[in-house]
Amino acid sequence: MSSVIINCAKCDTRLPVEIINRPGFTSCPGCGVPVKVHVFPALYRQTGTVKTGEGLLTDNEAGCFFHPAKKAVIPCDICGRFLCSLCDIEFNDQHLCPSCLEAGKKKRKIRNLENNRVLYDNIALSLSVIPLLFIWPTIITAPASIYFSIRHWRSPSSIIPRTKVRFILAGFFAIIQIAGWAMFITYI
Repeated sequence: MSSVIINCAKCDTRLPVEIINRPGFTSCPGCGVPVKVHVFPALYRQTGTVKTGEGLLTDNEAGCFFHPAKKAVIPCDICGRFLCSLCDIEFNDQHLCPSCLEAGKKKRKIRNLENNRVLYDNIALSLSVIPLLFIWPTIITAPASIYFSIRHWRSPSSIIPRTKVRFILAGFFAIIQIAGWAMFITYI
């Protein structure tokens, strides 16, 4: 705890450790300004060692594909490149190199590595509600809304769990619009 250095914001004087995380205000020893210091416990945590990779000792050892001076410890499970401990990324019980992980993200080949999705329920609801402002586009968007509701009913909706209420509402509004158009056309 003695290695923590926190300075006063006004005079830049080092504040004593005793005033950290106190319930009330205390005076700065340098300028006398009331000071209240709250520190997260992570400030006191000791930092761990960083994986840097072991250097090559002899010419007989395999080197890392990305760092030729580092000793290879494992091959990539997708492309087979030798990786040092710095480049080894363990994901879904596989050891991957950074380029395979990036390629898997771009091509969506690696499961559980998804950071966005198309929300078809929002599209279906928008297709059935927004065109109501102009009436005429609903003749095209109402069937499209029903199509999206049926076609993407089983598609993954969101990364966080959602219900099918938007699909149901979109279908309901679209059916009402189609019925309205059918009545309008029969009475013309």
